[in-house]
This record gives sequence, C-alpha cells and structure tokens, in this order.
Amino acid sequence: MQPAPEEHALSVAPKQMKSTMGKTSRRRFLGGAAASVAAFTIVPGRALGLDGETPASNRLNIAGVGIGGMGRSNLKQCSAENIVALCDVDQEYAAKTIAEYPQAKVYRDFREMLDRQKDIDAVIVATPDHTHAVVAMASIRAGKHVYVQKPMAHSVYEARVMTEAAREHKVATQMGNQGHSGDGIRVLCEWIWGGAIGAVREVHAWTNRPVWPQGIEMERPKDTPPVPATLDWDLWLGPAPPRPYHPAYLPLSWRAWWDFGTGSLGDLGCHVLDPVFWALKLQYPDSVEGCISTYWGGFWQKTEPRNEMYPRSTIVRYHFPARGDMTPVRLTWWDGGMMPPRPEELEEGRQMGDSDGGALFIGDKGTIMCGCYGKGPRLIPETRMKEFTPPPATIARIPGGMDGHEKDWIRACKGGPAASSNFDYSGPLSEMVLMGNLAVRFPGRRLMWDGQKMEVTNDAEAQSYVRRAYREGWKL
Repeated sequence: MQPAPEEHALSVAPKQMKSTMGKTSRRRFLGGAAASVAAFTIVPGRALGLDGETPASNRLNIAGVGIGGMGRSNLKQCSAENIVALCDVDQEYAAKTIAEYPQAKVYRDFREMLDRQKDIDAVIVATPDHTHAVVAMASIRAGKHVYVQKPMAHSVYEARVMTEAAREHKVATQMGNQGHSGDGIRVLCEWIWGGAIGAVREVHAWTNRPVWPQGIEMERPKDTPPVPATLDWDLWLGPAPPRPYHPAYLPLSWRAWWDFGTGSLGDLGCHVLDPVFWALKLQYPDSVEGCISTYWGGFWQKTEPRNEMYPRSTIVRYHFPARGDMTPVRLTWWDGGMMPPRPEELEEGRQMGDSDGGALFIGDKGTIMCGCYGKGPRLIPETRMKEFTPPPATIARIPGGMDGHEKDWIRACKGGPAASSNFDYSGPLSEMVLMGNLAVRFPGRRLMWDGQKMEVTNDAEAQSYVRRAYREGWKL
C-alpha cells in the first residue's frame, strides 16, 4: 500500500521509518554509530561527513554501476566514503571515473561484481533506464542499499517491484531526483498546504526536453557498424530485445528509443512533476490520455508510430480523484516545445518557469508558478507575491539542499531517517510518470487505471505494456 505523501517529511522532526542495516558486523556498527542522531533534522557534520573528513570507521563501501555520465557526478558527491568498486560496460566511456578512484576494483558485469566483492555496503545505479531495475533488484536482494537514477525504472511493474523489494529487504534507498532535497519544493508544499491559493483543481507542467535527437526515425538503423572494442554490447542491451549495435543508441541518445529510454517525460518528469506529486498528495491517477506530434515518412506520407523512438513532442493529461480534503485535479504535461497557455496575470516579458521547465498550480484563489525541481515558487502576478505573507516552515530541510541529495541517502544507509526520495515515495512518483508514457504509446485513447491492481481496466493492449518482457537470460 502506498503511504500518504505527508509521512515522508512533514515536520522539523519528520515521522519516517528508520533504515535497517544488513546482517554483517560492519553494517551493525555503521547503523549503531548513527542511531543516536536519527531523530534530528541536522546532526553534527563531523559525525556524518558534512564537515571535514568522515571517520574511517564510519565510511560506507560504495560501488557505482554506470559511471561514465551521471554516475560520475553521484560518486563525486559520495567521495568522502570508500569507493570500492566501479562497473561499466564501456571502459573507454568510464575511463575518467576509473582514473579518479584508482583503489576501486573495476568490473564490466554488475552480477560478477556483486558475486565476487562482498565488502560492498551500497550501490549507485546510473545506467540507461532499461537496466535500472535489474541492477537495483540484484543489489537489493544482496542486501545492499541503493541509489538509483531517475526514473527508477523503465516500466510501472518494475517500479512497484523495486519499491516492495526495498521494503522487504530493509535497505536504504534514494532516487536521483535531487530537487526533492531542495528548499524550493518544500516552500511550495508549505504554501499550498497553508491555503495560499485555495483548492488546486488544475496544474500544468512542462519541459524543454528533448535536447537530443528524437522522433526522427520510423525504423531502426539498417547499417551495422562494428562494435567498439571497449564496449560489451550484449551487456549494454541487458534485458532489452537483441538488436545490432549502432552509435545512434549511445552514449547519450538512448533516451529517445523506447527499448532503452523513457523519453522526455521519463527524463524530466521525476523533476518537474515531483513538486506536483508531493504538494497535492497525489497517489494513482484514475485516467491518463496522451497525444503526440505527427510522424511523417516517405514523400509527405503520414505514418503511424511504430514505437521505435519517442515522439518529438507530447501532451499527457492525467486525472486524479479527490484525496482526503483535496479536490480532484487535472494535470497536463507538455514537452518538445509545447507549452500551456500563458496565464493572463503573468507580466509581459516574464519567463514561464526556467530554462529546463516549470509548473503552474491554478487554485480557486490564485496561481503559483515555479521552475524545474520546484525552484523559485512565486505567486503571480508579482504584486500578489509582494502582498503575501508566507507561512512558517514546517517541513524538515535537507542539509545542503539539492547538493546534499546523495549525502541524505548516505545518512539513511548509516541508520538515520529514511532519505527524502526513498522508494516508498519515489516508487509511486515513478509509476505516475511511467503511466504517462503508457498513454504516449497509445495516443488518442483514455486509459482507465486501477493503481492498486496495476491494471488498465479498459484496454487489454495497453495493459500488456505495464510489465515488459525481458529477453532470455534476464529477470528481475
């Protein structure tokens, strides 16, 4: 069952489930070292590595899987701990990161790493989206704490199973939506919960993505260039259906392909929609529908999408039922240059959101606009903002804000409060985002959704994509 959003961080002394360490004596020690400070919002920096050196006896042994891109940044934020293992299927792409941690053992296959290196306490997963779940689930079952880049999974089913497994194995988790540790999202929640704009019945959210080639291919590339000597292509494919290597897929453009990425919505939805999900205490939508930009092929010939690449632009419309004292709400997602109507009360020349995206919360008594990650919330117009007296802060702040997102997880690994975007929160958030992609796959249909059962109740074809098939040899 999905916990109510307010259970994750409601007050200066948040009511959160304490993380439970593994069974080894090392983990019992790490957990005990932090137990006495678990109830406090801000703990002594020297004890938890926020100020100066972390005591050697209190350092986690961390492994990174997928270390050439965002994984490198995540590891850097954790460098006060022991980085003991590095795993990537492309040793050339990962070369800079490998050079930065010469003491770490290097692997290509995460399964070999988990089997051979028993001193690992926690794993950072920053592979392409289609392999998040298989790496994270193997790590969780091995008793490792996990930090998984957003979105935490490629399908709704994967997100649900990961959430349940983390709870069962009592490991500390965090999704890489760093905005959830920022101050902006907390301010926005406090305003909305304090009634600053009354009941919110309509929200619009948007992003500038894609910033990679997308919606330009109707079919897979036909040519088959040789696989680079430094890349294990079969491992890179992981659970995805087999296909020949092509540079159109990597190192960065995999986001555009259905088999590997989650498109614009998957890339930025867990950032832009996070403040919407939290502030409005959303759970499961009861319906989702999508529309997409037109595909053209041949000589001015409109063709149906073949679900090889995500469209250039999409609009996704969610409907959520009433939740406690909150009214039903309609949420509309826009990407690929598509934008909601500009509010009449917004001053001419003023940017909507920020360069990455933003959201508009339209209430009975006013409108709030924020940027990506919930940054910089403002009542509009600015004259309304100047008259506004913000309510007092009631939600615990994360030390370091967005830059402290990984350290928030590290504290949870050591026995502190659950991380701000642990899977009990980020799992349902990811499910909402991925349900939007399901609607994009079947544009023009309204999918009726039973979230508890993970069931599209009116469309058997769409239901078949809630849980994707893995190729032989791969499983959760």
